[in-house]
Amino acid sequence: MKLFLSICLAFIQFSWLAAQPMRVLFVGNSYTHYNNMPKLFENMAQSKGIRIEVTMDAKSSHTFEMHSKRPELYANIRSKKWDYVVLQGFSRELAQDKEVIDSSSIPYVKQLLDSIYSNNKCTNVLLYQTWGYDGGFQDDTLGISWTYQEMSDRIHQGYLHVSEIFNLTIVPVGKVWETIKENNPQINLYQPDKQHPSMAGSYLAASCFYAALFKTEPNINFIASLDRKQAEYIQEVAGTVVLLNKQRYKINQNTVEIDIRLNPENKKVVYLNALYPNAKSVIWEFGDGMTETAFRTRHVYSKPGTYEIKIRVQDACGDRILKRKVTV
Repeated sequence: MKLFLSICLAFIQFSWLAAQPMRVLFVGNSYTHYNNMPKLFENMAQSKGIRIEVTMDAKSSHTFEMHSKRPELYANIRSKKWDYVVLQGFSRELAQDKEVIDSSSIPYVKQLLDSIYSNNKCTNVLLYQTWGYDGGFQDDTLGISWTYQEMSDRIHQGYLHVSEIFNLTIVPVGKVWETIKENNPQINLYQPDKQHPSMAGSYLAASCFYAALFKTEPNINFIASLDRKQAEYIQEVAGTVVLLNKQRYKINQNTVEIDIRLNPENKKVVYLNALYPNAKSVIWEFGDGMTETAFRTRHVYSKPGTYEIKIRVQDACGDRILKRKVTV
């Protein structure tokens, strides 16, 4: 069986085609504001003609609890109907044991989520998974002695834990960081303090967000102040790691996947999957008079032509419709 075409669609992903630009709010600390990483992401998107507005609300050394006590953050959350809100915890916050995370982070993540969803039920919330310190972290008072790999693994598990509790997408910046650090160590991802991101590190993070939001490899000409080969390598690794792990990190959540394949009889079969975990119902219209209500289905057209596939999704956001033309 030969793969003919594979398309991944998202309602929010295509909001930049509408009258209003895509709106993204980054909430974090210095791992976010170093090198103005959200601006790097915005420049990447704009370089591809995507209409987008990116806002940053980042305070150094802030934990989720500290964010939850900032009136100005809540004002920012209420200021627009955000398509995406990115949440980033303190660098060591989610490296703790799960019991500690449950008491010191989870209540405040919930408080932030309640505010975000109260402002707009349709907002997609993303977790910005960070990385380990170069050389690890030690604190004799706390009895902590982590190598880089141990810290990276603990952070990874911590973000997975939060993701499972709240059903949130993870942008695996730390995993891409780990891959490049191991396979191309001549790219310096750190500031001299061995914690904060260099320009290459921030560019790596921005590339991950590009791949996660737009469901495609960055493959862009914007390279900031980096060497072109270095930038292209970072883009390639970010795209590969993010897109190969869409299911693991819930990156394909709230998207529609369409595959068109040839079956053994040499007919083109359209495979469709609506990945909306909170949807009450979906209705597919295939453009040939046929309909279907299953979330995962397939359709065979009786004759060649160009058809408009329409899906109506009903969830907390109300009724939403996505249309896509396919040629068989």
